[in-house]
Amino acid sequence: MDRNFQLVVKRQDQPEEPVRWETFPIPHRPQMNVISCLQYVAAHPVTAEGRSTTPVAWESNCLEEICGACTMIINGRVRQACTALVDTLLSETPDAIRLEPMTKFPVVRDLVVDRSRMFEQLKRVKAWIPVDGYYDAGPGPVTSPADQEKAYPLSQCMTCGCCVEACPQVNDNSDFIGPAAISQAIYFNTNPTGKLNAHERLDALLAPGGISDCGNAQNCVEVCPKEIPLTESIAQAGRDTTFYVIRRWLNH
Repeated sequence: MDRNFQLVVKRQDQPEEPVRWETFPIPHRPQMNVISCLQYVAAHPVTAEGRSTTPVAWESNCLEEICGACTMIINGRVRQACTALVDTLLSETPDAIRLEPMTKFPVVRDLVVDRSRMFEQLKRVKAWIPVDGYYDAGPGPVTSPADQEKAYPLSQCMTCGCCVEACPQVNDNSDFIGPAAISQAIYFNTNPTGKLNAHERLDALLAPGGISDCGNAQNCVEVCPKEIPLTESIAQAGRDTTFYVIRRWLNH
């Protein structure tokens, strides 16, 4: 495939600035991904009409689908730019690739968005293991291979935002914490040490915007680049919070 194709980018200089679309001609090279297209635009910021412009702003880091920074909407689907291969994309929509920022997060500039809401939700569900010191406390609790197999997929979450972008329950009129935070609460509750604070995470899931706001659309699991079983986590959260409420009621 020795030809040019077009990269169509939705641009916005600042959060309050108007939106515009710009098209860039990109020479095809073997094994290109979307990041390499944006790098070409950075080196040659000239539109298809021959007008000089500013380089497109975007985020990336690891370039191997680990950091989650390069999430954007590509040809109408939220995904990682580093693993979005040009040849595959052009087989879907010949001659052009369309890039847009995610819509569930505030735009900072062009394709860069502020994912702070995700990190705030992780704080809300206390997605960490608290420690009371860094001295040698001896060997930790033993975790069975079966529990390890369940926990490992959940540990791969990179807070990329794909699941939040795809979730219809996450919108300007909702406080829903989103699939990632729910799954991380379940992940830390399965940790032998994390179980000591499981009640705090369950309280967070029972609060407004928690598990009860999930509409079970299951879009999240369809777009997760790490194939995390998010719907299983959501189902587990529903069971755990139900039993937690019943136990709390019986103990009063």
